[in-house]
Amino acid sequence: MLRVLGIVTARGGSKGIPRKNTTLVAGKPLIAYTAEAALAAQHLARVVLSTDDEEIARVGRECGLEVPFMRPAELARDDTPSLPVVQDVVRRLEAAGDRFDAIFTLQPTNPLRLAADIDGAIELLEKTGADSVISFADVGERHPARMKFVDSEGRVIDPPFAESFEGQRRQDLPKLYLRDGSVYVTRRDVLMDGNSFKGQDCRAWLMPTERACNIDAPFDLFLVECLLAYQASHAGEVSS
Repeated sequence: MLRVLGIVTARGGSKGIPRKNTTLVAGKPLIAYTAEAALAAQHLARVVLSTDDEEIARVGRECGLEVPFMRPAELARDDTPSLPVVQDVVRRLEAAGDRFDAIFTLQPTNPLRLAADIDGAIELLEKTGADSVISFADVGERHPARMKFVDSEGRVIDPPFAESFEGQRRQDLPKLYLRDGSVYVTRRDVLMDGNSFKGQDCRAWLMPTERACNIDAPFDLFLVECLLAYQASHAGEVSS
């Protein structure tokens, strides 16, 4: 089995929801949901938290995450992409003598991922020999073929990829999937040497729509709490 490092990425700054990563969701800090799934997974050799924020570091430790070092301020700006953040952690751990075959990037903003998603994606990466496994969800009613351009005068204009005729059934449109953010597992060399989460050969881990939720705005918090309440009331049922 591949030796896989889990990296939870959680900076202190957040525009849409202040203190988002420590915001209580159904009575628990948002970051706790990702920590619980990661620590319950069987195929993560180590799980560390990358943060620039002392409060997030404290909450992360309380949730069982390692915080071997704090993230540099220059990697915690609003415009900092995720790739150099993850690469920073890998470089530091490798400098300390700990090396991994693959890296699993875990965003706390996807609290409905399960340990089974983590383990299943790692198994898929190993089985296929792919560069990466990334999670996607069916776009459903929000199919791009149904989208339109609206010009400055409010005219509706069909894009080149529009549906064949107005009102075409969703079932007749080609299946399309949206990246949902829950799963990013990438081979170490693709991430570090290829500077990519995806690489050339990316396989899809399909998330059911009821768990494909990415928290970015206050309404997303409300939606997740509703979904968690629904899941609690259907605890005896198996989600696939």
